[in-house]
Amino acid sequence: MAGAIASAMLFAFPAFAQDSRLSLADRVTRLEQQAQNKDQSGTGMVNQMQQLQSQVQQLQGQIEELQHQLQTLDDKNKAQYTDLDARMGRLEGGSAGAAATGNNPQAQAGNPAAAASVAAAASNTAANQPPATAGSAAAAGDPAAAQAAYDVAFKAIRAGNYVEASREFRSFIQQYPNHALAPNAWYWLGESYYATTNYPVALESFQQLLSQFPQSDKAPDALLKVGYSQLELKQTVAAKATLTQVTTKYPGSKVASLAQERLQRLQLQSGN
Repeated sequence: MAGAIASAMLFAFPAFAQDSRLSLADRVTRLEQQAQNKDQSGTGMVNQMQQLQSQVQQLQGQIEELQHQLQTLDDKNKAQYTDLDARMGRLEGGSAGAAATGNNPQAQAGNPAAAASVAAAASNTAANQPPATAGSAAAAGDPAAAQAAYDVAFKAIRAGNYVEASREFRSFIQQYPNHALAPNAWYWLGESYYATTNYPVALESFQQLLSQFPQSDKAPDALLKVGYSQLELKQTVAAKATLTQVTTKYPGSKVASLAQERLQRLQLQSGN
């Protein structure tokens, strides 16, 4: 009996050992597959991170390109607006000159408003001049001389001679503070400083126009440029308030459209 059991064990042991070896091999294979899967998973994560980084770089490039396009559009708008201002100024200058020299049909028909304004300016200037400058005071009472002085200043700013323009417009304002062209002179004085990035003085000039001549045809443009100057001076809160005032005070106008565009751009830049 014992011999039979021993014989059975001898036959069974090799099969058991073989099964054990197969089981161990399977376990090793399984572990290797798991390790390989982990490696593949890790590689996949690395690839995904690299793809995400590439996408982020592409988005950053697109953002920079959009910012460049916005800046280009901003510069283009400024150039177009300045050109429009120049055209309006030429028309206004010619109209005021005709009124001052008596060539305005309305003035000849009995509307002395322009002549009275010129006379008041001449009287005020002459009264404030010291006796030693009587010749200058007399010149101030000459409508043709006033128009000529304005034309010299306006010609300078049209030519891009901003330093000369600012000097000539200041001289005009000092000589003819209440002239029909005084609001225009204040406005273009501000433009001459704005063009040379002297934003504090430009802001002061535009504000002087609004303070002294709030009903002037140049008041809407001056208020818009107050907002622009405040933006250049990093007075963002004040600038937003000014530009909002432009949109509400002059709805449907060109200046309101420009103010709204700038407000929208500020909103996009702030992300709010």
